[in-house]
Amino acid sequence: MKILIHILILIMSISTFSQTKVIAHRGAFQNNNLPENSIAALEEAARIGCFASEFDVHITKDGEIIVNHDADINGQIISETNFKDLRKHQLSNGEKVPALEEYLNAGKKFPEMRLVLEVKKAKQTEKTLEAARKSVELVQKFNLQNQVDYICFDFEAGKLIAKLSPNANVAYLEGDKTPAEVKATGYNGLDYHFSVYKKYPKWISEAHDLGMTINAWTVNEKADMQWLIDQKADFITTNEPEILIEILQK
Repeated sequence: MKILIHILILIMSISTFSQTKVIAHRGAFQNNNLPENSIAALEEAARIGCFASEFDVHITKDGEIIVNHDADINGQIISETNFKDLRKHQLSNGEKVPALEEYLNAGKKFPEMRLVLEVKKAKQTEKTLEAARKSVELVQKFNLQNQVDYICFDFEAGKLIAKLSPNANVAYLEGDKTPAEVKATGYNGLDYHFSVYKKYPKWISEAHDLGMTINAWTVNEKADMQWLIDQKADFITTNEPEILIEILQK
């Protein structure tokens, strides 16, 4: 009887480990009309039980790292504006646009949820690389190396992160390289638009054979979610985490 119980526990553990996991895209913002990339959306992602919450960072003119998706805030270009001037803007819920330090400090309160940090491309490659380097430094400052993962469209930025933080999970976003090409440069994950996987479905198994993880963005339709689950994607990034959680719980 004891042996049977141990076998059942092992099967349940394997099932839990292998199940596709939910990443809230820019936090869980949509259902409650919260601002994207806000601390409130981060907290909501934790409340509903997301595996991870994704967010975006840019570098300001004076070298600060700020959390925002677009390259501008109310028309002010982030890379051309000093941090103190950008902080004058408020999000729709009254929050200030978060500095990365503030966001990490908030995320640290939810150690069970991973934080997926996307380094956004700046106009100049050197600024993108500076943003990547400073992001890693801040993550290390807060001792969050075991909670923060990285994603990048800029291939060189991801390579730099992998070099600076060799144990980090770093995934490539662009979708223009094979799993083998990505793996060879220090990345350990693919994070492609779901349409790329539908065009090249073998990339999923090829990546897994190389020990890489598969994430897909931004997946909001139930049929696409189910297809990726059936393909054994490791993660799905979505604006509808509540829907994906419901599907996975069936």
